[in-house]
Amino acid sequence: MCIINPRVDFAFKKLFGSEENKDLLMSLINAIVSEEDRVADIELKNPYNLADYQAGKISILDIKAKSEKGRWYNIEMQISEDYYFDKRAIYYWAKLVTEQLSEGMMFKELKKTISINILDFNFVPDIDEFHNIYKIINTATGKDDKLHDVFELHYIELRKFTKTGAQIVTALDRWSTFLTKAHQLDKHKIPKELAEDNAIVKAVSAVDRMFDEEERRIYEVRMQALADVESKIASAMDKGLELGEEEGRAEGLYEAKTQIALKLHASGADRDEIANITGLSESEIQQIVQKR
Repeated sequence: MCIINPRVDFAFKKLFGSEENKDLLMSLINAIVSEEDRVADIELKNPYNLADYQAGKISILDIKAKSEKGRWYNIEMQISEDYYFDKRAIYYWAKLVTEQLSEGMMFKELKKTISINILDFNFVPDIDEFHNIYKIINTATGKDDKLHDVFELHYIELRKFTKTGAQIVTALDRWSTFLTKAHQLDKHKIPKELAEDNAIVKAVSAVDRMFDEEERRIYEVRMQALADVESKIASAMDKGLELGEEEGRAEGLYEAKTQIALKLHASGADRDEIANITGLSESEIQQIVQKR
């Protein structure tokens, strides 16, 4: 059985963001995007590097890649519930666009930039479908009119994925099963609906042997930090519900995130790390630190 949870962002980054596993990342991307945006090769722009995470620093957990066609992809795994993730997703998409321009490109050379957000919580309201795609469209026609086609954003909500057995037919079904059921998978007895996919077989085999002692320590620290966040958020939500007001619930949740941010700041965490753990924006973190 897989003892490493691939939904924890640090594990996700090593599994899909390492040079030796580029084939897994390409398989994941191709399972999500349209046929025209599928990749035959990619260049990792921020590959996994243990040195980036030494001394408990967890600050570079999204995966940035550029395809052979010039398209850019940002892939992020988010395990902690964040009511404002839509704003964060747009921010990270915009950052990747800005990075393209910082290479000296002209506006006309901007390439399509696709943001893929895999969430371990429900986020898109009133929709049961677990994969939702957002583009910029003309509200009069309901079409993109071939304008503003550099923007595309995907949400994969794993909590909404409920397929089992014969229902698992697409590559995205198989990857979603892997991410949600890894703890139940045995590399010697992989279910037939997954065993037909070589990328899934490789991922199942890779998960439990991919950490050395130092990496496992960092993984466990990350797991503890996420558990601490979840506990504080749950307490804040309970407090808000006791007040019987949505406003009280939101205030309690924000206060919990504020306390976690201050604790992380005091321990030496940088703003990117604090943002990744709490879901707060960098400007919010700056205001919180300055006020205290």
